[in-house]
Amino acid sequence: MAEVEGTVKRQSASYNDIKRTKLTRRPSRPIEQFVSSMSKAKGFARTSKYAVVITPPVKISGSFQKLNSTLGKQVNLHCNSVSLPGHDLQAQDVQHGSAPGRQIVQSHDYNGTIAASFYLDSHLRERHFFEKWQSMAVNKATHKANYYDDYIGEMEIFQLDGNGEITYGIKATEVYPTTLAGIEYAYANTNAIATQAVQFQYRQWFNLTEKSIAGYRNSDKYNLILKLYNQ
Repeated sequence: MAEVEGTVKRQSASYNDIKRTKLTRRPSRPIEQFVSSMSKAKGFARTSKYAVVITPPVKISGSFQKLNSTLGKQVNLHCNSVSLPGHDLQAQDVQHGSAPGRQIVQSHDYNGTIAASFYLDSHLRERHFFEKWQSMAVNKATHKANYYDDYIGEMEIFQLDGNGEITYGIKATEVYPTTLAGIEYAYANTNAIATQAVQFQYRQWFNLTEKSIAGYRNSDKYNLILKLYNQ
C-alpha cells in the first residue's frame, strides 16, 4: 500500500511540474510560427515568376533549323502563361474477404497536356514556329504521319524566386504541339495583344531540382540554363 501511495505522489509531483512549466512558458503564436516558416522558406512561390525553355526536335529540317536559331529565344520569352503538368497514381480496389477494401497503386501516368500561351509579334512568327513544328509530324500534302522520333522535343519549366534564381524545375520529354488554337479578331479589342494558345503533348516529366528542394537550397546548378536563356 505504501509503495502505491509513493507512486501516486511521484506522478502527482511530475504532473504539477509539467503544469507549472506550461504556465510559465510563453505560448507559441501561430502567426509567429507562420512568419518563421516563410522566412526559412524564403517566401511564397509567385506564379508570375517563371521561365520556359522549349527545345524543338533534334532532327529538324533546314528551314525549321534556321527559324529556330533566329526565333527560338523569342518564343521562350513570349510565353505569357504555362501550366505545370501533374502526376497521377493509378490505384485498384483490392478486398480480402469481407474486410473493407484498399486502394492499392498499380501504376502511374502523366495524364493531360501542357497548356501554354504566347504573345504574338506583328508577323505572328510564334504561330509560324509551331506550324512548322506540326508539319514535321504530318505532311499536309500527302496527309501521312511521319516517324515519332522526328517531331518530338523537350520542354523545361522553372519556378523562380524574387532574384530570378531557379527554386524548382521540371523537364518534360517527348513533347510536341498537338493543338494550335484559333485567334479571335474584333474591332472592339483596340489595344489587345494577340496571343496564341498551344496544347503540348508529352510522355513524362522529371523533377530537375529534387535534391535542392529537400535541403531548402537554391538550385545553383540549374541557373546556368537561365543564363543561357537570357543571352
